[in-house]
Amino acid sequence: MLSITADHALRAVLLLARIPSDHAMRADAIAEAIGAPRNYLAKTLNALAKSGIVRSSRGPFGGFSLAVSPLELTVARVTQLFDERPRTGHCLLSKARCDADNPCAAHGRWTAITASALQAIETTTIADLLGEGTPTPADMAPSHARPWMNGRRKPVTNGAAHPATENTLRAS
Repeated sequence: MLSITADHALRAVLLLARIPSDHAMRADAIAEAIGAPRNYLAKTLNALAKSGIVRSSRGPFGGFSLAVSPLELTVARVTQLFDERPRTGHCLLSKARCDADNPCAAHGRWTAITASALQAIETTTIADLLGEGTPTPADMAPSHARPWMNGRRKPVTNGAAHPATENTLRAS
């Protein structure tokens, strides 16, 4: 139902919705986590940033973070950047134009299916897909226990950065 690009975008947004709002995640870490090609996902994330769905920041603590509340962000807003809405003017059973005045045998059922799918995509939020924002044990782990994630602020432990964070920064 979704293009590969829309699927990757949705998976990336779901991943970003699960990290604390004051943290960012590098594009390569997002790509690895969702199983998407790095360069391909970077372009997808930049399109999401241009649309205002995610924020992009540069630097050693940079990366991508969600710019819209998961409670307000719909699946349609994320996916419509990469997929056109289904067109219903073409008949499934012939080359002719199909409409309510001149329906084919599949017209009524297909119209109901596409309307139902569109309605679900337009009303389902990212929070809905995440179980209404219920945190998982991984979400509750301290950020230094998740080296794939960069905090906007430098984590400090007794005046020094945590070793896992320093390794992440060197790899950037």
